Amino acid sequence: MSDKEKAPENAKEAPQDEKLTDEPEVVRFPPEEEAALLKESSTIKADANALFASKDYQNALSRYDDAIASCPNYLHYERAVIQSNISACHLQIEQWTEAIKAATDAIDSLAKVENEEHLVPKDEPKDTKSDSKDEKTNEDDDDVEEEIISSGAERAAPMPPPEPTPEQVALENRKADILRIRTKALLRRARARSEAGGWSNLAGAEEDYRALSQMPGLTPADQRTVRSQLKALPPRTKAAQDAEMSEMWGKLRGLGDSLLKPFGLSTNNFQMVKDEKTGGYSMNFSQGGSSS
Repeated sequence: MSDKEKAPENAKEAPQDEKLTDEPEVVRFPPEEEAALLKESSTIKADANALFASKDYQNALSRYDDAIASCPNYLHYERAVIQSNISACHLQIEQWTEAIKAATDAIDSLAKVENEEHLVPKDEPKDTKSDSKDEKTNEDDDDVEEEIISSGAERAAPMPPPEPTPEQVALENRKADILRIRTKALLRRARARSEAGGWSNLAGAEEDYRALSQMPGLTPADQRTVRSQLKALPPRTKAAQDAEMSEMWGKLRGLGDSLLKPFGLSTNNFQMVKDEKTGGYSMNFSQGGSSS
């Protein structure tokens, strides 16, 4: 049968859930192999931490790269820790672009952890009808209780809250760990963006510092940094925006002049007039403009 002939009519079509998707399949190692790889990665990371502490940042970077290469790509929290440390190394040697990328990778990895472990609460619609019904039932119950509760019981102390289960403790610890690494990564990315400069980076730094200002657990020193940067960045961002817009218009003007010159015109023949009411612009043509 030639390649162009049709497949047999009784040939089975692939099930809907087996069709290719854009999401790559996650291949997980067997538990024993995963544990060995994680142990190897942790050992290398400890070496990198020691190099960082001794201010040998280049070699620390190399070892952090080895650590993340050994860490399975689906262990997002462990990778986020290493990525945040990589960002810290780049900050120390003033490689701002690389520091921004590594910190962003760490933040993205933490988001994957929260998504996979369902740590982000979902908004649930509130059933107002059932609530009002419950309130009525509660009111009736209260009336009954008021009749039978003794005066001594009324003065009794409230019951202590129940002890959290081991699962609840583990969940809260996990959330605290994620918050701690996200805070470090945001601080590092914000600083790198501020140092790199430029309209986009400075605007991004403002966004990071605003996010940090709403996060719990900042140290007093970090709180001072966030407050000072939120005061210092807006004028820097505005100046960078104006400079880049001016440069862009200058380039457009040069291109426009080169296109209009054969017709004896230049961009001087066209004026952008701002409408103060709407903030929009309109273009006016002036025949008297000099050609360039």
